[in-house]
Amino acid sequence: MELAERHVVITGAGSGIGRALAKRIACERPRALVLADVNLDAVGAVAREVEGLAVQTDVGREEEIRALVERAREHAGAIDLFCSNAGVPGPGGGPEAPDDELQRTWEVNVMAHVWAARAVLPEMVDRGEGYLLTTASAAGLLTQVSALAYSITKHAAVAAAEWIAINYGDAGIKVSCLCPLGVRTPMLDTAFEDRIGAAALLRDELLEPDDVA
Repeated sequence: MELAERHVVITGAGSGIGRALAKRIACERPRALVLADVNLDAVGAVAREVEGLAVQTDVGREEEIRALVERAREHAGAIDLFCSNAGVPGPGGGPEAPDDELQRTWEVNVMAHVWAARAVLPEMVDRGEGYLLTTASAAGLLTQVSALAYSITKHAAVAAAEWIAINYGDAGIKVSCLCPLGVRTPMLDTAFEDRIGAAALLRDELLEPDDVA
């Protein structure tokens, strides 16, 4: 999709891949760039840098995603590209992880993509075009030995993106899914039980967020 004069929304835009996406897309002169993050200070700083609109959003709550979409529409009309980028590492280990931590990881890493699609797809289908970009992980393609929650949720995120692409492609909806290996982000810093990221780091093969964007 050519991004000039397009309306773009990015979640998890306060740092890491989301911040890099915001900076990269801003260079394409979009009509509007709406940036969301649970950390308002962080996303506000990025928004000032790229002349975007910052919206504090917890993507683990459907009502906040709906509010984000409505705020974006009030700001600049129909959304052309929705980058569902926010994610959490979740608990390490296997099924012994606490239910509340597993549930939170599921809501942020999986349901946020479903809720975003629910909010934006009807209007995109009516217009006959729209683009969804999902940030998943290589852990969505390979089993991640050290973290059940992260592995399951990233596999599910990839599956959701594939399902939308197959079922909505004829309606003009495009879908892409980012599945990078280790990326040097704050999330990796706080989740070194991530063996995929750790192995990449030991080989000095971590990607920079700008490389992914």
